[in-house]
Amino acid sequence: MQHEISAPAPLLRDDGSLYEAGYATYPILIYDRSQVKGGKMRIKEWDYYLIYNDRYAVALTCDDNSYMGMMSVSFIDLEKAQETTKSIILPLTRGKVDMPSSPQYGDVHFENRRVKLSFTHEFEGRRLKVLMKRFKDKQDFECDILLTDEPRDSMVIATPFSEKKTAFYYNQKTIAMRASGTVWAYGKKYKFTPGNSYGLLDWGRGVWTYDNTWYWSAAQGQVNGKRFGFNLGYGFGDTSAASENMLFAEGIAHKLEEVSFNIPKDAAGRDDYMKPWTFTSSDGRLNLDFKPIIDRKSKTSLGIIMSDQHQVFGTFSGTVVLDNGERLELDKLTGFAEKVRNKW
Repeated sequence: MQHEISAPAPLLRDDGSLYEAGYATYPILIYDRSQVKGGKMRIKEWDYYLIYNDRYAVALTCDDNSYMGMMSVSFIDLEKAQETTKSIILPLTRGKVDMPSSPQYGDVHFENRRVKLSFTHEFEGRRLKVLMKRFKDKQDFECDILLTDEPRDSMVIATPFSEKKTAFYYNQKTIAMRASGTVWAYGKKYKFTPGNSYGLLDWGRGVWTYDNTWYWSAAQGQVNGKRFGFNLGYGFGDTSAASENMLFAEGIAHKLEEVSFNIPKDAAGRDDYMKPWTFTSSDGRLNLDFKPIIDRKSKTSLGIIMSDQHQVFGTFSGTVVLDNGERLELDKLTGFAEKVRNKW
């Protein structure tokens, strides 16, 4: 059962509970931070961009988790299987980062002595400009990236949490925008060109319960000479109304049912992220093999706050079926799959 939200409405009721659970293909529900009743120190808001081609990737994060904020930059060399991530932590931000209430408008600006960041809407598209000082070996990171040709459809989901009435997650993932621009990292210049480079946006607003594990995967590129991407995920909240699993062919969404991330285990029964994974869907429309290249992992434990993250980049091969029954063959489509546990 996949419930599609079809009428615009406020995201939250007067008591702070989610107005309607389900999915949409554009941000149909209206988020207003002032309506949140789940506790002002529990509000989590972020914009996360991932831009890549088959050779390298850049991840840019701006978030405000109320008790702390974070500005983060990652550069991933897919050819050398190397990555660098630097993050600036800001204590007790409590909404001061001023994140926009919609992914469709409103800009993000932040600047201090270490980082200068802006995510802006311009006539041509979304412009992402970041300067991170002393990113690696005392060398700065700098980028100026333009995302254009935003697809008609995106993955939008409103998810409640059964444990707490005033907890919710409102999320838009926009997949396979075309990317152009330049990046300076490690003292070298890297270029993104629209013919082979793509960007995605993960826009999230919500109040989460304390201990959650999520699974998320996305890929974007060319399949049969056409722009294609997907978004897969599960693991937190009450997803009985809808999953966030979608295929995108030439910017049009094709909804899937439930998807399983089949992560191999080592001899001790622990997840072995660098062995090949498989992905299957309950409706039989997705069957993929995933070959890892690099595990962008990190683990942080600060008292009651803990984060254990594995974002694995690699290539997907296999088959997917669109809503009209068309079958697509994927052959080494670049993307990622991740498992993240947070106590926050």
